[in-house]
Amino acid sequence: MSQPDGEARHHPAVIAHRNTRATDVQLRIADAITKFAGSMRFVYIHAVGFTLWMLFVESNPWPTLTLVVSLEAIFLSTFVMIGQNRQAAFQQIKADHDFVEQELELKTNTELTRAIHAMTTELHSRLISDGNEQ
Repeated sequence: MSQPDGEARHHPAVIAHRNTRATDVQLRIADAITKFAGSMRFVYIHAVGFTLWMLFVESNPWPTLTLVVSLEAIFLSTFVMIGQNRQAAFQQIKADHDFVEQELELKTNTELTRAIHAMTTELHSRLISDGNEQ
């Protein structure tokens, strides 16, 4: 089944998760920071920034640079954990959704199997009774 305007279909849990995250400003900020911190642009900016700092800003940059890098690592690790929590929550939502869908599918299949069995039994009974009358 094709989607309008070439849009990809997404799992209902993905759509619900995105909608929930889109309504919370704090989560949107965390997502933006995590997205930026996980990019090569982030690496390049830091490489250039630290090089300039070490060469031109301070004659002995190590104490201050160590403090800055340590603080940044603390905050970035927090954002990594936020991302992991987000992923875990999404996986749980998806698993719950899939479980409900699978249970519904099982119930439907069971009902269909029972209906087929009942029709087969009825058909068999009619064929046998028709065969006995001849």
